[in-house]
Amino acid sequence: MSECPCGSGQTYVNCCEPYHKGEQFPDTAEGLMRSRYCAYVVGEIDYIHNSLHPEHRADHDLDAARTWSKNSEWLGLEIVTTEQGGVDDTHGVVEFKAKYRDRGGLRQAHEVSQFERVGGRWMYVDGEMPKPETVRHQQNKVGRNDPCPCGSGKKYKKCCGK
Repeated sequence: MSECPCGSGQTYVNCCEPYHKGEQFPDTAEGLMRSRYCAYVVGEIDYIHNSLHPEHRADHDLDAARTWSKNSEWLGLEIVTTEQGGVDDTHGVVEFKAKYRDRGGLRQAHEVSQFERVGGRWMYVDGEMPKPETVRHQQNKVGRNDPCPCGSGKKYKKCCGK
């Protein structure tokens, strides 16, 4: 038996396959996220569509999802963070990174996904790329009358600060 691609450490037969076959449903938002990633890996694209929130199914491109699934080599899923999305919750957020390779090379899908419980089942609502972190330079600013950092020996205002 092969290990489930979702990264749970269980076999596919005992993990995501029952979800893909509609025999069971994930208890948590993270469980749904893992099973959706696994569905891309094994080509269960109808599951991707059926686990979408009903209000978002009309604009889902099933053929594009099928093509992406088939033309990618899936390399692993990392769950970065989860907020709520437990057994007793109605909403959840899961941030994940999914690594894959396609004709363009090695890639990563990084998303913060929103989940909602509808009729007792977790559904994928929407996702967005996380905002990049602001990087602040740790060096002090060079003053106009300070020596130029280029090493010329001139004042910054007479050299690179023009």
